[in-house]
Amino acid sequence: MRSSPPPVPERDLPVGQVAATDAAAFDPLLEAAGDIVFVLDTSGAIRNASKRSAVLAGTAKGLRGVALAALVAEADQPVLRNAIADAAGAPDPVRIEARLRTPEKDIWFEFRLAAYGLADGAAAVLAVGRDMSAQRATEERLRHMATHDGLTELPNRLLLSDRIRMVIAQSRRSGQGFVVATIGLDGFKKVNDGLGHPVGDAVLRMAAARLRKTLRDSDTLARIGGDEFVAVLPGTHTEAQIKLVTGRLLATLQSPFEIDTHTVYLGASVGVSIYPQHAEDEVRLVALADAAMSRAKETGKARCVVYSARQSGPPEHDISLEAAMFEAVREGEFLLYYQPIVDARTRQIQGFETLMRWKHPTLGMVPPARFIPIAETNGLINLLGAWALKAACVQLKQFEEAARRSLYISVNISPRQFRNNKFLDVLDDALAFSGLGGEQLVLEITEGTLMVDPAHAEALLNRMAERRARIAIDDFGTGYSSLAYLKRFPISVLKVDRAFVKDLPDAPKDAAICNAVLDLAKHLGLSVVAEGVETEEQLHYLEQRGCEFVQGYLTGKPMPAHVAMAALTEDLYTALLPTDLRAGNP
Repeated sequence: MRSSPPPVPERDLPVGQVAATDAAAFDPLLEAAGDIVFVLDTSGAIRNASKRSAVLAGTAKGLRGVALAALVAEADQPVLRNAIADAAGAPDPVRIEARLRTPEKDIWFEFRLAAYGLADGAAAVLAVGRDMSAQRATEERLRHMATHDGLTELPNRLLLSDRIRMVIAQSRRSGQGFVVATIGLDGFKKVNDGLGHPVGDAVLRMAAARLRKTLRDSDTLARIGGDEFVAVLPGTHTEAQIKLVTGRLLATLQSPFEIDTHTVYLGASVGVSIYPQHAEDEVRLVALADAAMSRAKETGKARCVVYSARQSGPPEHDISLEAAMFEAVREGEFLLYYQPIVDARTRQIQGFETLMRWKHPTLGMVPPARFIPIAETNGLINLLGAWALKAACVQLKQFEEAARRSLYISVNISPRQFRNNKFLDVLDDALAFSGLGGEQLVLEITEGTLMVDPAHAEALLNRMAERRARIAIDDFGTGYSSLAYLKRFPISVLKVDRAFVKDLPDAPKDAAICNAVLDLAKHLGLSVVAEGVETEEQLHYLEQRGCEFVQGYLTGKPMPAHVAMAALTEDLYTALLPTDLRAGNP
């Protein structure tokens, strides 16, 4: 009767299922059993090995007598020794992972170790190793993808949070603060819209590289979405340190970006929060830095703003405040204030800009910067805006009765209101209810709102003009640089932003901009209102250069309706007039 061949040892064979055989007969089977195969004695010394094992180990002398642990990475040797000892007495195979050292690199293998008896009665351990390098590489790629931005390869928000928590722990031990800086590119949307997303992506990659090069190795730079980056700066916390670092960040992004045939000019705005001064957790530190960055963009861009609770208000979407807003509508807590718009020469009130206020029973006066963005997000701005428009038109009738002359009212229209397909119905209702003529109503709209959808804006503005309502461009000069819309749209008024007025007459560049706007308006037949006038010098400068109307704290702060009535009836602004005009001389 023909005897059966010895069974092939497989990776998953439990102890006792590998037949005893001599080493010579075992050799060919070892080659077929797995990626690498070793037969060990109970001390871990190699009795036999597959040819591939010897090739990988890079030895021509053979491996007999060499400890298997000596072939793996030093850090993995204790684990392997323990596994060999455990396998010698275990009923089931023992599984571990270890790095086999090769002349080129360390390779991860999964070893399965099982005990069996040799033909001579000696105990042995079979070690079968499966190459794990491809799986490990895949896992590493997945980990990298989960924690890094795919476009710039910078850490993403997830890894950023871990890094900030680490720096917080270090700061608590050292007692030294640190800074979180949010960096937002200025004007990046125009790049995507005008040149396409491939160019925009290239700009983001270049911006990331520049910022990374500017920072220290100990700093963390992350991209958290869109055109926003966050830098974590350990050991940076003094005013001088913040000014130095953020100045470098701003400077590196001011240089032009050369992309293919395009030269792109951008800038950046930076917001800073400081640990532990402003917050002691990673979420709030980033939120406060983002709030400060938004403040930097609102106040002129290309600058750094350190977070201030007084200036910024709460940085996060406040759910409780949102709930209170709906209650405030029901309880009539919203008010309208009115800021005079006066003739620059005679200082006589010609009209008022309507400004919304919220008088909360416990919080007091809630600033518009805090509640308007929430209302814009949740859609409540449509209801509030409709009420404000109707109430302002009715109030103007009372102002005219007090002044005994014709006036006008100026009302701000939010982006969401402007996009609402029922806005014209709201406008018609306000005019009909108040009996106001359309020419006495000025609707203030920002440049950005108009340019989101120019075709829609043109059609809507023409319909508004049919009702004789006048259109004013609010914050003129701070939005889109193209002036083509002045020709395209039925615009009547330009409101020069306070950013160009506040340093007059001593700022040559601001003066040049104001002069250019006044000349442009004169040739286009447009009225001009200069905002933010706070000094006699500013008013005199503007009046001498043909500015018709001014608005600011010099000639009147925003005031309740009854105070505005008093200003009209008692002629409170006569005292502001020069002596010759007060006497009636031209």
